[in-house]
Amino acid sequence: MIGQYGWSTSLAAAFEPHERAGHTPGRIILHQRDGYVVATDNGEIRAKVSGRLRHEAGEIGHPAVGDWVALSFGAQERTATIHAFLPRRTAFVRRAADSMRKLQILAANVDVAFIVTSLNGDLNLRRIQRYLAAAWESGARPVVVLTKSDLCADPEGQAARVAALEPGCPVLMVSARQGVGLDALLAQVGRGETCVLIGSSGVGKSTLVNAFLNEDRMATRAIRETDDQGRHTTSHRQLILLPGGRLMLDTPGIREVGLIDAEAGVSAVFEDIEGLLQTCRFTNCSHANEPGCAVQAAVQSGVLDPARWAHYQKLTLEAAAAEHEQERAAKAVERRRLGALQKVYRATKRNERGGGD
Repeated sequence: MIGQYGWSTSLAAAFEPHERAGHTPGRIILHQRDGYVVATDNGEIRAKVSGRLRHEAGEIGHPAVGDWVALSFGAQERTATIHAFLPRRTAFVRRAADSMRKLQILAANVDVAFIVTSLNGDLNLRRIQRYLAAAWESGARPVVVLTKSDLCADPEGQAARVAALEPGCPVLMVSARQGVGLDALLAQVGRGETCVLIGSSGVGKSTLVNAFLNEDRMATRAIRETDDQGRHTTSHRQLILLPGGRLMLDTPGIREVGLIDAEAGVSAVFEDIEGLLQTCRFTNCSHANEPGCAVQAAVQSGVLDPARWAHYQKLTLEAAAAEHEQERAAKAVERRRLGALQKVYRATKRNERGGGD
């Protein structure tokens, strides 16, 4: 069964130490508050993290949907315990919605990130740019999907605006209701590959899943005509088998994506470029036209793809902007804290003066 979920010879080789320990491989296909559902060769089974893994897990060290894990089975093999997970090829990470510092894994081992947005009112170029940056940062290749093209007066013109954001990134228009563009979308994902749907609430992610499966597996709710907003009814992340041996991970609606810092994110994905930066002749090289620039030499020789270098530059700028925003927010919190203390101090002084009259 795990062959359906992308199990490969390279994963089997990485799993050998866990196999020697008596553990069984599986892939997490569903995450809910009370645990996980894992696909194994024995079928789907409910599982929880071991106490040791929970204790040793770092900020993003807990298993996520898409992870390959090492399991041991409980009585009668009805439940299992997750002892470890294999190193992730890719990871879609964001800052948690309630924290500028806490990180959250949205999906693991994803090959294609479908950035889904609606053409009937949800189109926001700035938000799409953030999704693109986060997708590149994850290690997955992004594809922009413009849904509900049948509800847009000028879908081609809107698609051209989006395509200008990221030359070379596919931009596809679909109408799940009319069945238009779905084959082109599926063609972006190879057999055994995993894609993830990322986008705001109500843009049509669950409708796409239903169209691919040709059944109403995922609950949906119509967009309100008053403000073009809908309500995404997926309450958890789950990995779904699609026709043709493909896999899709559907997620709850995400309105904003917060990039992780450059050191933790960009450097991990662009390790080759980070290495080149250290070999330039001058330590303050701007990597434009200085003599002895290792980056430009790599681009000119064909070792480094110019598009990859451009993506790296965009991500570092985005990460710097995110860091600036984090510092600005922290300063605002500190100002409010000091303001509150000053109010308490002034109120205390007034009370003291009133008590002495």
